[in-house]
Amino acid sequence: MSHKNPSLFDKSIIAPAIGDSFRKLDPRLMVKNPVMFVTLIGAILTTVAIFTSPGERGFVLQLAIWLWFTVLFANFAEAVAEGRGKAQADSLRKARKDTMARRLKGGKEEKVAAPLLDKGDLVVCESGDIIPADGEVIEGIASVDEAAITGESAPVIRESGGDRSAVTGGTRVISDRIVVRITSEKGNTFLDRMIAMVEGAKRQKTPNEIALTILLSALTLIFLLVVMTLKPFGTYAGITFTTPVLVALLVCLIPTTIGGLLSAIGISGIDRLIRRNVMATSGRAVEAAGDIDVLLLDKTGTITIGNRMASDFVTAPGVTEQELADAAQLASLADETPEGRSIVVLAKEKFNIRGRELLHPHATFVPFTAQTRMSGVDIEGRSVRKGAADSVKQWVEDQGGIYPQDVAMAVEAASRAGRTPLVVADGKHVLGVVELKDVVKGGIKERFAHLRKMGIRTIMITGDNPMTAAAIAAEAGVDDFMAQATPEDKLQRIRAEQAAGHLVAMTGDGTNDAPALAQADVGVAMNTGTQAAREAGNMVDLDSNPTKLIEIVEIGKQLLMTRGSLTTFSIANDVAKYFAIIPAMLMVTFPAMAALNIMKLGSPQSAILSAIIFNALVIIALIPLALKGVPYKPMGAIAVLRRNMLVYGLGGLIGPFIGIKAIDIIVTTLNLA
Repeated sequence: MSHKNPSLFDKSIIAPAIGDSFRKLDPRLMVKNPVMFVTLIGAILTTVAIFTSPGERGFVLQLAIWLWFTVLFANFAEAVAEGRGKAQADSLRKARKDTMARRLKGGKEEKVAAPLLDKGDLVVCESGDIIPADGEVIEGIASVDEAAITGESAPVIRESGGDRSAVTGGTRVISDRIVVRITSEKGNTFLDRMIAMVEGAKRQKTPNEIALTILLSALTLIFLLVVMTLKPFGTYAGITFTTPVLVALLVCLIPTTIGGLLSAIGISGIDRLIRRNVMATSGRAVEAAGDIDVLLLDKTGTITIGNRMASDFVTAPGVTEQELADAAQLASLADETPEGRSIVVLAKEKFNIRGRELLHPHATFVPFTAQTRMSGVDIEGRSVRKGAADSVKQWVEDQGGIYPQDVAMAVEAASRAGRTPLVVADGKHVLGVVELKDVVKGGIKERFAHLRKMGIRTIMITGDNPMTAAAIAAEAGVDDFMAQATPEDKLQRIRAEQAAGHLVAMTGDGTNDAPALAQADVGVAMNTGTQAAREAGNMVDLDSNPTKLIEIVEIGKQLLMTRGSLTTFSIANDVAKYFAIIPAMLMVTFPAMAALNIMKLGSPQSAILSAIIFNALVIIALIPLALKGVPYKPMGAIAVLRRNMLVYGLGGLIGPFIGIKAIDIIVTTLNLA
C-alpha cells in the first residue's frame, strides 16, 4: 500500500472530485447533511427567483451562482477526501485477484475459484501462490510477501501453532508450503473491509459526529423558523423582504462552514490512520482513540527492544569470572534464543572464549522447558545448568549442594536494577549469575512524557517479577505497571479502569489477548497475530509495531481537535455576516440601523452579496486544513479550549470582517451590486 500522501492539487484527485461534486447534488445524498440540504433548497429558490424578479435579475443571478458554489464547494471537500482514499483503494484492488485456490477435500486437492471458498475450507499454498482468502495456518511454515497490503517489501514468516499464524488474502507465498484454514466469509475478507473503509463506502458517523450533526440541524431549524417569521413581520412594518434576500440571510445564519466540512474531516481522519498502515474497522474506533486517557502497553517489544542481552557476569565466592563465563557459554551453545547467543558472544568478547563443537560425542544438551525453567549440557561427567534462580537453587540442593547467600543477594540486586538474573551451576556447585539486560527503546521516555502532557496515563504490562518490572517502569517513565500479568489480569485491569470512568487502549497479537482487545475501547491487533486477535480488536496495525498505538492516539486527538476548532471558527465567523446582512436589510426603512453597518459596506446589495461570496470562499479556503488536520500539540483540555477560543474563535470573529470588507470593495469597484 502506498505511503505517499498525494497533494491536494493532484490532477488524479481533483478532476474526479469536480465531477463527484455535481453527482452529490442528488437530494437523496444531500439530505444526509441537513445544513447543506437547506442551502441547496435556498439555491434552487434563488434560481427560480431570477425569472420572477426582473428588476433585480443581475443581483439575484449572482446570489444564485454563489449559493450553488457554496453547495458545490462543500461537496468538493467531501469528494477530495474520498478521492484520496480511492487512490489507495485502487492499489489495494490490485492485490485482490480472482485466483484459483487448491482446496483440500477428502484428502485430495481440487482447483476452485477463490470467491467460491467457504469459511472452514482448507487450501494448500506453495511457493509463488497467492493466498486466496483470509485464514489461519494450520500446517507448515512459509515466508509470505505482504507488500500488496502493508507496502513493506521484506517477507514475513507465517507458521502454525503460534501467534504468527494469520494470513491475509491477496498476499503471496515466497517459499515452502502451508495449509490454510479459511476464516473469512465470502465477500467479507480483510482486504474487502479495508477497501470499503478506505473508500468511505461503509463509513458510519461516529457518536461525536452524530451529536454535532444533531446540533447543527437544530440550529438550522431555529434559524429557518426565524427567517420564515420575518416575511409577515416585514409586511406589517412595510418592508418587502424578497426570497433571495431571506435565503441569503438564512445561509449566513446557519453554520454552513462546519456543515460543509464535517464529512471531509471524518474521512480524512481515517485516511491519515490508513496512511500509517493502520486499518480501523470503524470511524468510532478512531474517534475513541482521541478520548483515550489510559494506555496499556506490553513491555517486551514495545517499551524495550525485546531481546534481552547478557551484560555482566557476577561470580559466587571462590569462583573467577572467567570460570563462570566458560560454564555459562558451555550451557548456552545449543540455546538459539537471542539471550543464549548473547551469553556466548559476551564470554567471547570478555575472555576470548571460543565456542565448542556442538557435535561433541559425549555431549547431551538439555533444552529449556516451562516446567524446569533451565537449560544446559551434560558433557564429560559435568552437568552444567543455567536458568531461573529458584529452579537452579532447587536443582543444586537436590544434589546435596548449597546455594550461597551471596548469589541470592546478587539475584535480588539484579532484579532491583531491572535486569533478569540467570544462575549458573556446575553440578552441585553454584558458579554465579549472568545478568541479562532488557534495553529500553531510545526516546520512549520522552514519548511517555508527551502522552502525560496529553492527559494519558501509561501502564506497562509484563510477565517479569515485580522488582524487575519496577526498575524498567522507572527507566521508561511509565505511570504504573503490572508485573507477572496473565491474560485474566489484563482483562480485569481494563474493566477496573473502565468502571472508574476511563477510556482504555491496548495492543495484542495472541489468542490469549483477544478478550482484553475486545474489552478495550481501542484494541489494536497486530497483523502478524492470530485471527482471533485481529477479529477481537477494532484496529489492525499492518506493520505490527506495538508503539504505533501512541500515533493512533495522536491521530484520534487531532481528529477531535480539528472538528472542534473548525466548529468554533464556523460559529464565530457568522457574527460578521450578521453585521453585514441585517443592517443591509433594514437600514433603508429604519435609518438608525445604519449604525450597525460598522464595516461601512457600499450598499445593501453589495453587503448581502459580499457576505454570501465570503461564505462560499471560506469553505474552499479551509479544505486543506480539514484534510490535513489542525496542527497537534500535546496539551490538556483547558489549554486546547483556550487555544481554540484564541485562534479559531477570535480569528473566526475578526477574519470575516476583513474578508467581507475586502470583497465589498471589489464588488463596489466592479459595479457588481
